[in-house]
Amino acid sequence: QVQLVESGGGLVQPGGSVRLSCAASRNIFSVYVMGWYRQAPGKQRELVAKITNGGTTTYTDYVKGRFTISRDNAQNTVYLQMNSLKPEDTAVYYCNAQRRVLSQVVSDYWGQGTQVTVSS
Repeated sequence: QVQLVESGGGLVQPGGSVRLSCAASRNIFSVYVMGWYRQAPGKQRELVAKITNGGTTTYTDYVKGRFTISRDNAQNTVYLQMNSLKPEDTAVYYCNAQRRVLSQVVSDYWGQGTQVTVSS
């Protein structure tokens, strides 16, 4: 089992920045792909960014150039730095850890979510 605990959400003004953190209960980065997803009211959960066990990062188009995913292996923590925030970034942000073997998902863990509200 893996526990993921997010923190760092809150209320931020448009154009502002916030950093989310996701602490894993044990060292999993060598075999898991870590991702940040978000879910706005009335919408489906969607991928924001992910980082592979090899360190390759992927971003969805609407956050490219504004958000950065990174990790600290020693702290078992993944971060999402969000800059130039827009009201449409308002959502609950979830941390995800996923392990695949031969393209099949064998483990999939989620954090409890942290609310980010972008408003003046």
